[in-house]
Amino acid sequence: MEWIDLRSDTVTQPTKGMKEVMWQAELGDDVFGEDATVNNLEETAAKLFGMEAGLFCPSGTMTNQIAIKMHTQPGDEVICDELSHVYQYEGGGIAFNSGASVRLLQGDRGRIKATHVSDAINNRDDVHKAISSLVVLENTSNRGGGSCYELEDIAAIKDVCKANNLILHLDGARLFNALVAKQQSAMDYGQLFDSISICLSKGLGSPIGSVLLGTKEKIKKARRLRKVFGGGMRQAGIIAAAGLYALEHHVERLATDHEHAKLIEATLLNNHNVETVLPVETNIVIFRVKENINADELVLKLKEKGILCFTMGKQQIRFVLHLDVTESMVQRTIELLQKI
Repeated sequence: MEWIDLRSDTVTQPTKGMKEVMWQAELGDDVFGEDATVNNLEETAAKLFGMEAGLFCPSGTMTNQIAIKMHTQPGDEVICDELSHVYQYEGGGIAFNSGASVRLLQGDRGRIKATHVSDAINNRDDVHKAISSLVVLENTSNRGGGSCYELEDIAAIKDVCKANNLILHLDGARLFNALVAKQQSAMDYGQLFDSISICLSKGLGSPIGSVLLGTKEKIKKARRLRKVFGGGMRQAGIIAAAGLYALEHHVERLATDHEHAKLIEATLLNNHNVETVLPVETNIVIFRVKENINADELVLKLKEKGILCFTMGKQQIRFVLHLDVTESMVQRTIELLQKI
């Protein structure tokens, strides 16, 4: 059976071209700063966003947690949407690693507004309150169904942060999906955020790795934190090469994943067993089945037919499109959804 794996865009296999550049990568000891391929990736990513420096890490969770640690002090408060990956899926890392509390906001499909942020800022003179110090946005929002921010909304949040001496970090795990879908500029993001985490192992199809971007001073501090967190790697150029290849070859093709997701969305909207579908903007499809349908049983039925996917809470199921899902696989998925 040919499996159609829609569990996540992290399940992709390196392409032939990606494997070739990995095999040929120039290597060195990255902890000593001697891996030329890692250095190239960090410089390339930073230049792409118009930022000063980058730090290559094993995962997006690590880049986010390093960023939160370097921007906060114990007792500070992090402001983010209630659906944020940094809160939902990073093992309580904000508390464990940084000793910070979290102010959760109720946005729209994982996206918050400037008014949400301004209303959540604590009075620094009130000794009873944690010190609001950091705002974290996620673009695209995973639990929001791949929803994207408008640049003007981010700019408004940045203005609030400037006025209140807050740092602004972006969890950009699927940022390139947003850039392609909204036809936005990476340079614009570099001007709006104090730090950005970009993931190479999701929609871009690299086997591992994320890059944290920021000022030279902040990335120097982040490098020390990476070592403390156990993220120092040695001949890491073999995986950094995959990241470079992904940035060069796999960004524009994300539009194909978005088109495939829209096709599946249209099918689900016409399925009488589906209650709602979150509006599809990028490569994630989240839908809610009706109360008389058991979501877990439906996932098992789909597995029996060769489709792998996850539930996302009660009655919700998620599909994620990626470069290993072909047009024929999408058509097969649509045909099965029409029958089940």
